[in-house]
Amino acid sequence: MTDHIELTHQQERAFQPQKLSAPRDFITPTIISENTDDKPLILEIGAGKGKHALSFAMQNPDKHLIAIERTRNKFDAFSKLAKQQDLPNLDAIHADAIAWIVYAIKPNSAAKIFILYPNPEQHNPNQQWLNMPFFEFLLSRLKVGGEIVLVTNIESYMDNAERQAAKLWCLPNSRHRVPTDSQRTHFEVKYLAREEVCWELNICKPKWYKTRFDSWHANHDRKYNSLSK
Repeated sequence: MTDHIELTHQQERAFQPQKLSAPRDFITPTIISENTDDKPLILEIGAGKGKHALSFAMQNPDKHLIAIERTRNKFDAFSKLAKQQDLPNLDAIHADAIAWIVYAIKPNSAAKIFILYPNPEQHNPNQQWLNMPFFEFLLSRLKVGGEIVLVTNIESYMDNAERQAAKLWCLPNSRHRVPTDSQRTHFEVKYLAREEVCWELNICKPKWYKTRFDSWHANHDRKYNSLSK
């Protein structure tokens, strides 16, 4: 069984992390560079204005969340709120998530990764998360037994993600409808208020799972002031 699973995704075109440049002014977060925090590490990709990140960090003081947002105006709003709340278990990061994760996150280190309402990329499906070669690298950063939580209101996006999780990535997964009273993000509040169906896919990394990046990592030699950019 394991041999079959390794061959399934390893026959696909491989992501090439060594070709990416480090994000501008990149410095590794203290939690990673100094191992000063024994809390489980959680990532959020595409944090927007930080509604979920701020709420999650406040409600889960036993976990450390690194929330990444690329768009400047959204990050500025997020950063302002994060500074006001000054939560010790939250790092707000302004960067492209792919390059930042390549340079910052070590293999087998994230307990959970949130991807909440990503750009559906309806005209460029190769950029959907589970269609990208980068997804294999992302899986290598996830701890054994860790989970990726993908949420969208686009049913076709979820159909593809569920299919790719099972057939390409050979990962245990479960799909369910988001409760109508859920309020994790501004998008979620808006979509559910319109009575749209929102879907959540939970993807688990089994102990036998292998990727081509399980031993690959960049150097970690600088601290990162996450709210200074």
